[in-house]
Amino acid sequence: METTETSFVAVRDVLVHVLGIEDRAAALTPETGLIGELPELDSLSVVELAVALEERFDIVVDDEDFTGAVFETLGTLTAFVDGRRD
Repeated sequence: METTETSFVAVRDVLVHVLGIEDRAAALTPETGLIGELPELDSLSVVELAVALEERFDIVVDDEDFTGAVFETLGTLTAFVDGRRD
């Protein structure tokens, strides 16, 4: 099992790749806001991100998981992924 820090880096890497923001990767922290904060993260890219996370972590993101609580910050998204991996 990966540690939470490793999970954060892996989730961040998926986010950065999906959004094409490699130049800003180092500035992203668990407190970084997602929905409404990253202009690249629109409704289509949220779906693309979910699919990429499913593939990378072998998890399932259900329709009801597309909530503000899950996609509030990079930390809440990492916690969601970690919860699905257990």
